[in-house]
Amino acid sequence: MEHTYQYSWIIPFIPLPVPTLLGMGLLLFPTATKNLRRMWSFFSILLLSIVMIFSVDLAIRQITPSSTYQYVWSWTINNEFSFEFGHFIDPLTSIMSILITTVGIFVLIYSDNYMSHDQGYLRFFAYMSFFNTSMLGLVTSSNLIQVYIFWELVGMCSYLLIGFWFTRPIAANACQKAFVTNRVGDFGLLLGILGLYWISGSFEFQDLFEIFNNLIYNNQVNFLFLTLCAFLLFAGPIAKSAQFPLHVWLPDAMEGPTPISALIHAATMVAAGIFLVARLLPLFIVIPYIMYLISLIGIITILLGATLALAQKDIKKSLAYSTMSQLGYMMLALGMGSYRAALFHLITHAYSKALLFLGSGSIIHSMEAIVGYSPVKSQNIVLMGGLRKHVPITKTAFLLGALSLCGIPPLACFWSKEEIINDSWLYSPIFAVIACSTAGLTAFYMFRIYVLTFEGHLNIHFQNYSGKKSSSFYSISLWGKKEPKRINRNFRLVPLLTINNTERASFFWKKAYRIVSNVRNRTFITITHFGVKTTLSYPHESNNTILFPMLVLVIFTLFVGAIGIPFTHEGIDFDILSKLLTPSINLLHQNSKNKIDWYEFLTNATFSVSTAYFGIFIASFLYKPFYSSLQNLNLLNSFLKKGPKRILWDKIKNWIYDWSYNRAYIDTFYAISLTDGIRGLAKITHFFDRRVIDGIPNGIGITSFFIGESIKYVGGSRISSYLLLYLSYLLIFLLIYYFLF
Repeated sequence: MEHTYQYSWIIPFIPLPVPTLLGMGLLLFPTATKNLRRMWSFFSILLLSIVMIFSVDLAIRQITPSSTYQYVWSWTINNEFSFEFGHFIDPLTSIMSILITTVGIFVLIYSDNYMSHDQGYLRFFAYMSFFNTSMLGLVTSSNLIQVYIFWELVGMCSYLLIGFWFTRPIAANACQKAFVTNRVGDFGLLLGILGLYWISGSFEFQDLFEIFNNLIYNNQVNFLFLTLCAFLLFAGPIAKSAQFPLHVWLPDAMEGPTPISALIHAATMVAAGIFLVARLLPLFIVIPYIMYLISLIGIITILLGATLALAQKDIKKSLAYSTMSQLGYMMLALGMGSYRAALFHLITHAYSKALLFLGSGSIIHSMEAIVGYSPVKSQNIVLMGGLRKHVPITKTAFLLGALSLCGIPPLACFWSKEEIINDSWLYSPIFAVIACSTAGLTAFYMFRIYVLTFEGHLNIHFQNYSGKKSSSFYSISLWGKKEPKRINRNFRLVPLLTINNTERASFFWKKAYRIVSNVRNRTFITITHFGVKTTLSYPHESNNTILFPMLVLVIFTLFVGAIGIPFTHEGIDFDILSKLLTPSINLLHQNSKNKIDWYEFLTNATFSVSTAYFGIFIASFLYKPFYSSLQNLNLLNSFLKKGPKRILWDKIKNWIYDWSYNRAYIDTFYAISLTDGIRGLAKITHFFDRRVIDGIPNGIGITSFFIGESIKYVGGSRISSYLLLYLSYLLIFLLIYYFLF
């Protein structure tokens, strides 16, 4: 066993040969490397599978003896400073390693087909493998400096993958936004690390916890300065895990390929902030102000992420705000000291959200047949609908992922989310009410996505280069805003949303509009292009390479919650998660064997699950298939009629839409206060530099030049006249000085 732990340092470096050899191959033998590109994907999956087996073995070994292991070796040593590198293996490391490798393997298999026609296929796998190396290095690090190094490498990989299609201005702007936003948090993290070292003289986790406990117990540390350092440390996770107010980069990060969204921005990289807070929780837990701040940021993020997802039309951005909200649940749990509940939700959410993102990629892939030759893939759920008959496997997988995220029993996220909500009732009733209410909002926006994507109808007009319509479909929009305008491009198939020649789909419809009945049953669309007929299939199911990872993730979504159910029977304890987390929980001086109050748990679960079912009902009521939804909306219209109720409802509806669609105006606030403010300050500084700093010496020089030019014409070449003039000036200055001073 000791032998196995000793060589666990190799875990982060197992995937490293792929980006190294790929880079060398593309530099030295580009043609041969590109011809063998499928081999590199197999190599990436194989190496990550080895890491997964190693990680699972370490986790199994930790369950029985409940131990941790640390191995370090010196890097630099002098009289005043000693820095060590090493690896630290504990339950948190094992859990994160298993998450990174399992989700990573499924995403790599999925990407082999999803990115098969992309010119950057090899570059994609090089970035992905290097990201896996960086993330594994982060979770196995034994000290803060080592964490910071891999933290920055993970951020670099995120930057490269968000801007993978860097020729698109939107993607380039998105990766820059992510980079700048994360620099704010990373700078705070660096300052916090340096502050902790200045107090304790160590970067090692175990040494830090012991030293700070002794310093606080003996009252030998400035508590205000320690709180400041802890806050700066927390700034890094705020940015990396997209917590308020540094969350603005995450929805824009969806401009990267969908597999990136599934791996980095749903399951692993955004979980790095949760990981770091969990790793430093023994330090934070002795600082009550920081614990309350963590829980407060978490509850704000929960509510904000859920409300911002309500009106988003991009399917990936809706899921991104959902990710932000669920990360808020984990942060809330950590702030309450519920270490086990936070990690439990981290596990269940990772698999469920990875499934949802891969499902969205399958949907986007199937919609490419409709978009045809358009350079922009269809991610707008308003342009989707009626896909359940054509992508049944994707539909079922997406539905199960959505139900899990909504907290519907007995799926995975139900158990972890309910545990967090149950703990929140003991911590703060206000936080508990917000968390339960957000469960209803989660159910609403997830089933809004589901119904609009799979149960609605299409109304997309296809135009060839001559501008003739070839087919017509329908899609419904709840919020009643204008849809994308027509894009005129020659020789392109252009999707155009129209609703019977109207420009907007209002919240309430006054009359039912007919749609072409035979369109929904059409299987193929034939386009004539320069006399050549091209047949495009109607939305079709993805192939097995894309479906296989989704089906495996469905199994995880169904059953992974079982590892954390605190159920005992006849002396047999099925709570595997508590057994695994025993060392870490003991470090927090908590009891890992707390008996659950099943009556209280089921009572709270009934309330939150009822809220979730209510959200599902409202979404189905408003977004269900076209004709039924019109009847429901007409009933609601007839109830409200014209009057104060209708006016009030319209105002509320419009306010909610504007709040959600405009991202709570936070991006606008940042643009005005920071971007425009910095530009204005730069203009003022530029003016001051040119007109004042440079103007003073330039003005003196110009003045001297003109005075000299003027005086040279006054001179008469007589020294006596010069002396008289000099003495006259001197007398004048002396008189002025005498009378003034």
